[in-house]
Amino acid sequence: MKKIVIASNNVGKLNEIAAILAPLDIEIIPQSALGVSEADEPHDTFIENALAKARHASEHTGLPALADDSGICVDALNGAPGVRSARFSGGNATDRETQDERNNRRLLELLANESNRKAHYYCVIVLVRAADDPQPLICEGEWYGEIACAPRGSGGFGYDPLFLIPKSGRTGAELRPEEKNRISHRGKALESLLARLSPTDVNRRRR
Repeated sequence: MKKIVIASNNVGKLNEIAAILAPLDIEIIPQSALGVSEADEPHDTFIENALAKARHASEHTGLPALADDSGICVDALNGAPGVRSARFSGGNATDRETQDERNNRRLLELLANESNRKAHYYCVIVLVRAADDPQPLICEGEWYGEIACAPRGSGGFGYDPLFLIPKSGRTGAELRPEEKNRISHRGKALESLLARLSPTDVNRRRR
């Protein structure tokens, strides 16, 4: 593979994916640069949605495609928002930052009187070499923490301002990008993918 299209229009995700895949001798192309629209995500599982997005991007570009489907799962909400994390508050804001703020506010409202604030991020990465690839590479990662009582930090995206890491006492939004990429759900899934790629799939740059 010389090129991979990334099946996402989320700038935060694109930046993290590009940073972690930087050791590969592969051109990383956002689907928007190739005129590919966002795929529908009607499924109830992260894996099905990620696979649908990867196949959609590959079908429209003729290139290998990588898709991420991820979200935050809160114990007290029986795993919600889960696959609905991106649109948890309902509606469809015109920009990602506004939608993130609404989602975070909604989550805090639901947990206002809840003592159990345990949660985890989950990510599944799917790589298809072609739209009809019968053996897609599927990797996953989890990141455990708690929901803070108020947002903190200016980095990251999504629920990062509320995602508290007990060991460090910081939220995901208070981490430097390189710190987050080492320990996050997406970082773990992508590192797993890197380990599974065969020499025929990709050439590594020398570090």
